[in-house]
Amino acid sequence: MACDTGIKERTSKKEISQEQETITKTKEKKMSSTMVLRKMPEFNMSAYDAKTGHYTTVSSEDYKGKWTVICFYPADFTFVCPTEIAAMNEKYDEFQELGVEILPISTDTKFSHKRFVETEPILKGLKLTIGADTTKTVSESFGVLIEEEGVALRGIFLFNPEGICVAQEVQADSVGRNVNEFLRQVRAWQHATATGEVCPAGWRPGKKTLPVNTDVEQMTGRVGDYITIEEILS
Repeated sequence: MACDTGIKERTSKKEISQEQETITKTKEKKMSSTMVLRKMPEFNMSAYDAKTGHYTTVSSEDYKGKWTVICFYPADFTFVCPTEIAAMNEKYDEFQELGVEILPISTDTKFSHKRFVETEPILKGLKLTIGADTTKTVSESFGVLIEEEGVALRGIFLFNPEGICVAQEVQADSVGRNVNEFLRQVRAWQHATATGEVCPAGWRPGKKTLPVNTDVEQMTGRVGDYITIEEILS
């Protein structure tokens, strides 16, 4: 009996060890710090459509087959947040010309969104729909939720028409993001996707790309013969 008990105890400890290892790996996987190269998480939530002035719902299904920008911000009635939303709105038509949809999201309610848009002067004429992640599950699935505060970090994600994230930027709350830079990235990603070429640092339409799709052997280790640092920084 003593031997049997020992075997059971050893088996039990082994099973516990394996279970703990599985839990650890699951946690590590869940806590991945990047959305890049991953599919857009599925979601469905209430929202406020500032263009129509009505409440609505939005879901990940609405963005299938489209270039999409998902933009998280900490909270309504704060200070940096309305400047970012206003900047995105100012560039809204340019994003639309590129076939890009934009969805700002915070953990506030749709009622808060409505009042926020109606009272904040810099948001006058807002055309965007704002998602209300009141359950905080969307912020969590994108990896930007600050659990102890119940708000999201400043996270912005670009998804291609296949629903794959190709670019992201996540930062803390005191400094706003640059919408012009993200718009530049959208144009670069669309060009690279359409042509198979790759875009060097700071690339903008009309500037030189790197045609590795046709000259990969010639360019390997010789990029500096093809493009100069002056051209890159110009």
